[in-house]
Amino acid sequence: MDERVDSADFPVLIDPTVIRAARQIYRTYYEVHPELIQRPLGVAINRFTLRGKLIFSGKPILLPQECFVPFSQIESDLH
Repeated sequence: MDERVDSADFPVLIDPTVIRAARQIYRTYYEVHPELIQRPLGVAINRFTLRGKLIFSGKPILLPQECFVPFSQIESDLH
């Protein structure tokens, strides 16, 4: 019996500092572009420099020092 487990089935724990940085990247983008209403999928962010980019489509290809913060985690503390 071959039971495979997909890693997407388990939530990934992301450092709260990285989440705060991703949230700030989103806020800055929104302040500069308030007319754009497209919601990003999330932020690809470097865990060491905390620099990142918003991802709007597709699955991001990450460098070894990067992680992806889904918009659902960014959004949860915005309200």
